[in-house]
Amino acid sequence: MSEPARVVARLADLSDPGAREFFVGDGDWPFRGFLVQVDGRLRAYANVCPHKQHPLNLDDDAFLVPGQKLLRCASHSALFVPESGLCVFGPCAGRSLTPVECWVEDGEVFVRL
Repeated sequence: MSEPARVVARLADLSDPGAREFFVGDGDWPFRGFLVQVDGRLRAYANVCPHKQHPLNLDDDAFLVPGQKLLRCASHSALFVPESGLCVFGPCAGRSLTPVECWVEDGEVFVRL
């Protein structure tokens, strides 16, 4: 049985290009994910780099390379394509971020883990 859908953000609060971290669950180890919007396309991924399983961001919502439309792992500088999650540079080149199902209804962003 799949998890219930959860609202994690309002679309109006996410810039384009932009990214935003979200958490699902309580306790010491909630699920960490992030939303990314580039050119009107919204995606969600688990916030885990395939290289060493670190979160991609060190600072809140700092996922995109400034001035570019690529995602960056702050720990090892791996670069990922937002539309696919594919790593195109760095120690995990050729591997991908784990996608999370997401959609928008009435201006709210939902995810299902």
